[in-house]
Amino acid sequence: MAQPISKPLLCAAALLWAAPVLAQAPQPNCQSDPVYSQFDFWVGEWEVATPGGDHAGHNSISKRDGGCLILEEWSSAGGGSGTSVNFYDPVAGLWRQIWISPGEIIDYSGGLNAEGEMVLEGSITPRGGDPAPFRGIWTPLEDGRVRQHFEQYDADEDAWITWFTGVYTPA
Repeated sequence: MAQPISKPLLCAAALLWAAPVLAQAPQPNCQSDPVYSQFDFWVGEWEVATPGGDHAGHNSISKRDGGCLILEEWSSAGGGSGTSVNFYDPVAGLWRQIWISPGEIIDYSGGLNAEGEMVLEGSITPRGGDPAPFRGIWTPLEDGRVRQHFEQYDADEDAWITWFTGVYTPA
C-alpha cells in the first residue's frame, strides 16, 4: 500500500509548480496610472532651508517599486534623521505617509487640493508621549522649489502651531 504524501511535501511541490507561473505574471506598474504621479513634484534630491534661509538639511525623495512607493530619507543639519514611506491607497482613495524618526511617528493621509498642494492630516506621536493632531502641506512653487509646512494642534491653546516649515531647492 502506498504511503500518503505529507502536507509539507505537497506544499513544496505546489510551490515548485507555481514558481515559474508566478515569475511570468506581469507586475503591477503604478507609473501608468496618473494618480500615482500626483506627488512627483516632491521627488528629487533637495537642500532644505528655513524660510529665513538657514540650512535645515538634505532630503532624498525617490520613487520605488514600479512607481507605487515614494521613499523619503531625511538628514537634518543638526544630525537628526528620519524616513517616510508614501503611497496612494486605492481602497481609501487617499495618499498616505508614515514617517519614522528617533523622536516621533507621524501617520497621516489626504490628497491634492484645488491649488495642487498635497495636504495630509492625521497624528503625530512623540516617543513616550501622546498622539496629537498633525497636518502637512507640500506646495510646488513656480520656480521648481517646494514649500513644506507642518502644523501640530495644541489642545491647551486650541490652535494649530507651526511645527516646521522648509523650502526645498533642487540639490
